[in-house]
Amino acid sequence: MKRIGLIINPVAGMGGSVGLKGTDGNVEEARRRGAVPRAQDRARLALAPLRQEKGIHFITCSGPMGADLLQELKIQNFSIAYPFSGESSGRDTTEAARRIQEAGADLILFCGGDGTARDLYTAVGGDTPILGIPAGVKMYSAVFAVDPAVAGELVREFSPARLRDAEVMDVDEEAYRQNDLKTRLFGIARTPAAPGRVQVSKQVYEAADEGRAKIEIAQFIDEILLPDRLYIIGAGTTTAAITRRLGITKTLLGVDAIRNRRLVAADCDEKKLLALAEKYPDTRIIVSPIGAQGFILGRGNQQISAELVRKVGIKKIIVIATPHKLAELPELFIDSGDPLLDAAFGDTLQVISGYRIAQRKKVHHEKKDYSPAGA
Repeated sequence: MKRIGLIINPVAGMGGSVGLKGTDGNVEEARRRGAVPRAQDRARLALAPLRQEKGIHFITCSGPMGADLLQELKIQNFSIAYPFSGESSGRDTTEAARRIQEAGADLILFCGGDGTARDLYTAVGGDTPILGIPAGVKMYSAVFAVDPAVAGELVREFSPARLRDAEVMDVDEEAYRQNDLKTRLFGIARTPAAPGRVQVSKQVYEAADEGRAKIEIAQFIDEILLPDRLYIIGAGTTTAAITRRLGITKTLLGVDAIRNRRLVAADCDEKKLLALAEKYPDTRIIVSPIGAQGFILGRGNQQISAELVRKVGIKKIIVIATPHKLAELPELFIDSGDPLLDAAFGDTLQVISGYRIAQRKKVHHEKKDYSPAGA
């Protein structure tokens, strides 16, 4: 019998779609901006396929930190190691992880982002393996499955003989909100060894050749910009090279919109982007994959939501990346929150990698059951 710990951070990811670049310390502001909790939906995608598994006993927390969802899914084989009331905090996560570890969990499955991973590591260190269901705004740590459904599959397949070391990254959220990405290694956890199914930690490339490649990409994009067309520009230094060429100051870690080579809106949230796409039906989205991870949607750019992608159209997404970054990426990943939309991207995507140069890159797809999770 596998003993799987389960911890859900109920407020994880609420800051993403509303442009807060993180939820830690900003839950009330996220709510004020209209954010809705997404962690339960993400956890449901992971846990629903496990409803018929007889060889798993979950060790979890009361209420929205675990038990509520297990009961909703009619998963009866669970026990509560950490009862709590009120709104959960990082302290609850840390204490829950300690108690779940003491209860003999073979693996702790958690739903959240980098902050939740850090809280878990504070409690269990490298002694108990951890695996993340990605639900945060930023997920730079190497302990997250590439999407929720894969997390569920890895629980089903879990073996203590197949583990690897994985970096848990500490991201300075206050600096992040000011367009300054400051990360440090917080610790080395253990996580299932599943290449291509568990992400690696983010890398930043700043070599001279990278700078030249970004300039060439920006030059080409500048040439193909059409008048009166709205361009939604995703986060990152590669996309920032485009706006720099146009003389526009980019929100480095946010999403901006330009039209006729002028800034229309800066640091947009999902609601603003949907309104702009409604106003300007001829819209394109320009994004760049996260270094070493390969995600073009679902990591750090949740403002570009599944609803926005459907509205604009998959074929109107322009992906850009330097040759060095692409060489480090065996595949591209998409985790929009809508598995059917993710599957619709097809097997490959064209990626602009230089001046009038493009490469075809494979898109990672898992074989999944797309039936409604609660069915």
